[in-house]
Amino acid sequence: MSEEASSGSRQLLVDLDRTVSDQADRHALELESLLAILRSPRLDDRAARRTAIDTVTSALVRLRTAADEQQRSMLEPVVGAFARLRRDLHPLERFGTLDIQFVEPPATGRALPSEVAHAARAIVRNTILGLVDRGEVSRVRVQWDCDGLNLLVSIRDDGRGDLTVHDDTLRPIAERVTSLDGVLSVDSTPGWGSAVDVRLPLDPRSATEPLVDGVALTAREHDVLRLVAGGERNQTIAVQLGISPNTVKFHVSNLLRKVGASTRAELTALVLSR
Repeated sequence: MSEEASSGSRQLLVDLDRTVSDQADRHALELESLLAILRSPRLDDRAARRTAIDTVTSALVRLRTAADEQQRSMLEPVVGAFARLRRDLHPLERFGTLDIQFVEPPATGRALPSEVAHAARAIVRNTILGLVDRGEVSRVRVQWDCDGLNLLVSIRDDGRGDLTVHDDTLRPIAERVTSLDGVLSVDSTPGWGSAVDVRLPLDPRSATEPLVDGVALTAREHDVLRLVAGGERNQTIAVQLGISPNTVKFHVSNLLRKVGASTRAELTALVLSR
């Protein structure tokens, strides 16, 4: 690991330690406040219970909010997140017949939001288990990479080479990818194996940022437009979004009408030009 990456990892640990320490202090203060209420000579038993319940309720709300914010803001160094994935898969490789080859991400890669790191590990685990269940897979190659904006996950096997994006094995995985505004694709060669590639953005999409200037789109239209611009066909879009191909056609027609485009290529060009 480079000195710069190591320094970044140390800073993440310092920030995490500071956050944990701050939360411990707040929790101690809230407990002391609760004890003070229950011991107060100024309150009778009924008033003390009511005040204590209100105080605890407010504290629990603050605790849940803080935990959610911490979960969203925490980062994992990409090499650390990948190392955790290797540990997760170690028993499958050690006690089974599957040979798993790991291609390490660059140590200088951007740190991953905890949600992305957790989802990426789950996606890889579930994909590998699904490939094994389909049979005739003896070797799997797992690779992570970062392009600065996305985590790029590649899973390649030596199976029959008949896996498609419409396979039931990949349906829950596709839904997980879509929930993170990612893209999943499958490339198979009969007799040579299949490759599952996933792109997960590291930054959340702005809820107010239009993909096309001056055009108001629904959340679902945003999803469809993003996949159309990525070159996906209607059937693939339907699988990734969990909707029917006819519904995809409906959304595409609406998008063409709203932006004044006559073809999908023109629609894509408008998005890319932005």
